Amino acid sequence: MPEAPKQTQNNHSSNNNHYSDVALADNKKTKLDFIEEVTRNAGEVQKRVLAEILSRNAGAEYLKRHNLRGGQTDGDTFKKTIPVVAYEDVLPYINRIAAGDSSPILCSDPISEFLTSSGTSGGERKMMPTIEEELSRRSLLYSLLMPVMSQFVHGLDKGKGMYFLFVKSETKTPGGLLARPVLTSYYKSSHFKERPYDPYTNYTSPNETILCPDSYQSMYSQMLCGLCEHAQVLRVGAVFASGFIRAIRFLEKHWTLLCQDIRTGSVNQLITDPSVRDAVARILKKPDPELADFVATECGKGSWQGIITRLWPNTKYVDVIVTGTMSQYIPILDYYSNGLPLVCTMYASSECYFGVNLNPLCKPSEVSYTIIPNMAYFEFLPVQKADEKEEEKELVDLVDVKIGHEYELVVTTYAGLYRYRVGDILRVAGFKNKAPQFNFVCRKNVVLSIDTDKTDEVELQNAVKNATNHLVPFGACLAEYTSYADTITTIPGHYVLYWELILGSNKNNNNNIKIVPPSVIEDCCLTVEESLDTVYRQNRVFEAIGPLEIKIVETGTFDKLMDYAISLGASINQYKTPRCVTFAPIVELLNSKVVSSFFSPKCPKWTTPGLKQWSNIN
Repeated sequence: MPEAPKQTQNNHSSNNNHYSDVALADNKKTKLDFIEEVTRNAGEVQKRVLAEILSRNAGAEYLKRHNLRGGQTDGDTFKKTIPVVAYEDVLPYINRIAAGDSSPILCSDPISEFLTSSGTSGGERKMMPTIEEELSRRSLLYSLLMPVMSQFVHGLDKGKGMYFLFVKSETKTPGGLLARPVLTSYYKSSHFKERPYDPYTNYTSPNETILCPDSYQSMYSQMLCGLCEHAQVLRVGAVFASGFIRAIRFLEKHWTLLCQDIRTGSVNQLITDPSVRDAVARILKKPDPELADFVATECGKGSWQGIITRLWPNTKYVDVIVTGTMSQYIPILDYYSNGLPLVCTMYASSECYFGVNLNPLCKPSEVSYTIIPNMAYFEFLPVQKADEKEEEKELVDLVDVKIGHEYELVVTTYAGLYRYRVGDILRVAGFKNKAPQFNFVCRKNVVLSIDTDKTDEVELQNAVKNATNHLVPFGACLAEYTSYADTITTIPGHYVLYWELILGSNKNNNNNIKIVPPSVIEDCCLTVEESLDTVYRQNRVFEAIGPLEIKIVETGTFDKLMDYAISLGASINQYKTPRCVTFAPIVELLNSKVVSSFFSPKCPKWTTPGLKQWSNIN
């Protein structure tokens, strides 16, 4: 997620000298000292946080209903009386608040608004209650990012960041409360709009372009400003890797219009928002034929490899989330950026902000987030292993998790979520003092299943990654993918993967696109199957599951999928391509864009102790 709480207003010059080097150093030391303090005393901080939450919300109906009386703020009593819950358990309370009940239902402080989830996990947007105070807590976490980053990359105060940030139009509940994504809430708050000058966090995008509700006008104007100030850009990014790639694809489609604006010094008439036009005009200022020629030359070349470093030559890193399923975008980001460092700075959700990456220049596969213990009260539910008996496991406190173990994250927040299962699966990578550092593994229950097989998000991602190695000799790569468990069109059912490819050019002739032979895509099908677990492969061999299918879709299909999700209320900032789809209209949309289809040519190998090898059975 982009750095933030006290960024500069974009009408400030990057050469502004009133923010001294001494002030920068003092601010950096203060923030780093804070991280050191709260991680060193993580256990004590967590006890204090829980006591604060319980004492402040002692009058809340939810706590009273579960027999937690006022004054009982110790962890043991809390764990004995308050159940571990999922969203469906608290939904009746949320519905009452949304309907206008202003009594202290979940917490004593008034619910200021609802923060909506991305809407891609289960097809339904969840509403998380929040209070005004949480904006300060989120801003605190944002304020830690650049002091951490500046330890590894120097001179970031001498230029700007080109980040593509967007707001989503908000709705109101029947009771009049706003319901909107967490980033929309933040960008529209005074914490963002009235932030004081800070040279470490200076954006190319004026506030007006970020706050524009029209996604086309917002993207166009932000890209135009980024091109105009290309020499000042030291870092680029978006929230998720998919969002940044969407921006690059937007540039591919519209660079001729953008160049025309730069050449003439005027903003395209498609940009109708007056405040956006005025803000962009202040940056565009006058015609710049030289810059227009430069952008046109680079964008007009046959290959877009390294386009980021070609157009923004001073860029030091790409700031996007590439953990979890976002890791599939790493090859494309490397292609566009000529291998610039890919930086994941923080870990957050609609429910709560969690932690920061204290080693931001690490490899994407090694990213771990240090939990900041004053954000909320954290507990961890051990993930049940396949060979373990079904039993209720006790939750583990923040400081008691074990390295190498996997847990589901459970939070208790100031805004009235108590022992709430977030649904994220985390693996303990280490500790910063007493505070654990976690690798993000996956979202829980994102699976494909036909029979007794249970393919989760990580297994699918690894299988797809292995399969795409077959594309390398042809200069092709996977742009996007999703999956579907098809139990309707075939008996038995089978896995379907929808792939959107970027095809490579012949080195001797950039206009001669190399075609991937059908046999290669069939090899990809088989490699995916070979990479899945033994339960899946056994089911394939015994014909409980049909051959895996890869459907190649038209270029731009996944942009249309995102547009469709946004039309249903998903946030452009939080949107993540779903790795498994079930919603019939989405499946229909994908199928309408299929240009070719391929099946696995044979069964994957399967072995089990004491039995012969099963393979190549049709």
